[in-house]
Amino acid sequence: MADVMDLICYPIKGCAGTPMSDALLTPAGLAHDRSFMVISEDGVYRTQRRHPRLALIRPAISADGTRLTLDSADSTGRHGAVHLDVTTSAPRRDIDLFGAAFQGIDQGDDAAAWLSEILGTPSRLVRVPPEHDRIAEGLTPGPSGYADSSAVHLLSGASLTLLNQRMAQRGAPPLPMNRFRPNIVVDTRPGPGHDSGGDWAAVPHAEDRARRITIGEAELGYAKLAVRCAVTLVDQEAGARQGREPLRTLATYRRGASGGVVFGAKFSVLRPGKLSVGDEVVVQEWGDSER
Repeated sequence: MADVMDLICYPIKGCAGTPMSDALLTPAGLAHDRSFMVISEDGVYRTQRRHPRLALIRPAISADGTRLTLDSADSTGRHGAVHLDVTTSAPRRDIDLFGAAFQGIDQGDDAAAWLSEILGTPSRLVRVPPEHDRIAEGLTPGPSGYADSSAVHLLSGASLTLLNQRMAQRGAPPLPMNRFRPNIVVDTRPGPGHDSGGDWAAVPHAEDRARRITIGEAELGYAKLAVRCAVTLVDQEAGARQGREPLRTLATYRRGASGGVVFGAKFSVLRPGKLSVGDEVVVQEWGDSER
């Protein structure tokens, strides 16, 4: 038996996540996930790769998506919250996401001024337009907002446990799950008399081989392995890079076919529906690892 242990939505690409007990899975991922993005004045996307202070921004989106609050975990306390009425009718502007041309709806000067002050560089906030038609590639292609690639990132607790064990052997401290910014965290939940050794989620990196998964009312189809980048070096509480881990250790045992390090898996949405923490995660179809 494997269960959903955590559900996390990231309303603004690169900013802090919002833990949830229940969530609606839409064709493009968790409702409102990566539906906003911070860009430069000339439309180029911003991520923690170059702007780690994005991690300090704590967005909160209303259930209907019409109100967005931006708050900051900056220890200076200089930045108060800003409350925004989300617009979908403002003029579109051209944006660049990993070299691909898309459009975004600018969310106004108040958001731009607040973000520019936090990040220390001129920035603006855009929202995915309703007509956004991006399809992320993979074994199972599917719609995606402003996520790096596929709509849903799933990671098991067993995979993180193994990584932390390997880092400990190298004298490095353990890392929390938020370094990897998953949407769905899966783990075993043994009860009295239950042997977790028979649970697929107790096996590190079993998510690599899951091809079709049902959770609650929803169904996911495997797209690709999650290739890890410098964002994993960012302390999500401090909003700053901290050393060479976990990439240094991952490189010793998690090299992908393309040469990059991989950790976790990306999925597309086959059937939308409601998800909840505690839902059983059932693998309906298995395949071979792409590594």
